[in-house]
Order: sequence, then structure tokens, then C-alpha cells
Amino acid sequence: MSYPPPLYTGDHGEKSAWVRPGGSEPDLVYPNGNRVHYVARGEATGGLFGLYRWEFAGPPSGPGSHFHRTMSESFYVLDGIVTIFDGNRWIKAGSGDFLHVPPGGLHGFRNEDGPATMLLHFAPGAPREAYFEGLARGGGVAAMSAEQHVEFMAAHDNFWDGD
Repeated sequence: MSYPPPLYTGDHGEKSAWVRPGGSEPDLVYPNGNRVHYVARGEATGGLFGLYRWEFAGPPSGPGSHFHRTMSESFYVLDGIVTIFDGNRWIKAGSGDFLHVPPGGLHGFRNEDGPATMLLHFAPGAPREAYFEGLARGGGVAAMSAEQHVEFMAAHDNFWDGD
């Protein structure tokens, strides 16, 4: 395996780094208390990736088995227990556990064991913020008609598959 083509071709480095302090307030708080931090939006990384810190408040929540056509998704559990579907089975993942899902790979996650925190990484950096915010708004998926649900999920590259 070799390095990909250069993304920067300048002769000298440039001052373009940025920092998001760890103590920042969450960008989104769900009615159930889950908190989402937009650590690195796709637009801020030039579309290379998106990184989000997901803090489960405690009540069980999370999506069932699904896949994405346009991006990969990775999970890194920081603390607590997150139950993750790896395409074959649901497994209990704890601090330090990692799961990578290529485009088209079946996966899901949920917290069944109380509060937990994980990082979600999407590559390339799709605009996931509108998806997260749509789920939190006005009753979320439960308030959508079947047709609205299918349209919303397709617009955000979520395709459901039984587990």
C-alpha cells in the first residue's frame, strides 16, 4: 500500500490548524438527554472526515441494523458499555473497543447498560449534523409518516436492514 496523492502541494507549511476545546458545550441535546458534540464537521475538514462525540444519557437508544452507501463509519468507545452490531451479532463494547464499518457494511449501536460515551467517525465527511438534528426535532422518527421516514433516511444515506 502506498500513500494517496498529495492533498497539499505548497513548498512550505501553512498555519491552518484549529482546536476545539474538550470542555465545549454539546452542539445538540436530545429530549432523552443524549448529548452530541460536533468535534470536527465534514465542512471543517474539507470533506475528509467528520468526528462526533456521542454521550448516551442512560435510557436505551440507538439505531438498529443499517448501512451507508457513501461513507464508512467507525466507533470508538470512550467509557461505559455500547452494544454494537458488527453485521453478524450484537456485542458489548467497552472502553477502548473499536469497530470500523466500510461503505455497505451492516452495523448498529445502542446503549443498553446505562450512560456511555463514544466517538463516531465518518469518512468522507458527510453532513451528518442535519441527520442528528432531524432525529431530535419534533418527536423525531416517531413523528414521521412512513413516507417521510423513508425520504429522510435516504436523504441522509441510511438504509435499514433487519438484524
